[in-house]
Amino acid sequence: MPRVTAPLYSRDILRLATSIAHLGRLADPQSSAERRAPVCGSSIVVDVALDGEGRVGAFAQEVRACAFGQASAALLGRHVLGRKAAELAEARDSLAAWLSGECEDPGDWPGLDLLAPARRLSARHGAILLPFQAAAEAAEQAARETVRP
Repeated sequence: MPRVTAPLYSRDILRLATSIAHLGRLADPQSSAERRAPVCGSSIVVDVALDGEGRVGAFAQEVRACAFGQASAALLGRHVLGRKAAELAEARDSLAAWLSGECEDPGDWPGLDLLAPARRLSARHGAILLPFQAAAEAAEQAARETVRP
């Protein structure tokens, strides 16, 4: 009897991949970060501007990635506004630990559990991490520049 496996790209993943929020670039970003996953060639550019309380007030992303990378960018974009740099770094680190099998929970970022089918495919991990890496990097850089005298 043939073994039946779950499809890699579920309807949820494909829906997310086609609904990326905040696509494009900001006209006047406070900070930008560009990341590339060498294994698969996925790339992302993220622009951020922080508000007076150090939270992401404006965000844009330019995404060139597989369906999992696009889905990750969609999840990031849905919930990035109002987040501080430390929250983005925590989400990035939790996601990385979950993908690598160091923990069984992707963290508190809404929806990341939808990416579970990719945990078994290490070649997809780089694309999934890209949006969170770039957002955390851009927000951290903007926060550092904000506190300069």
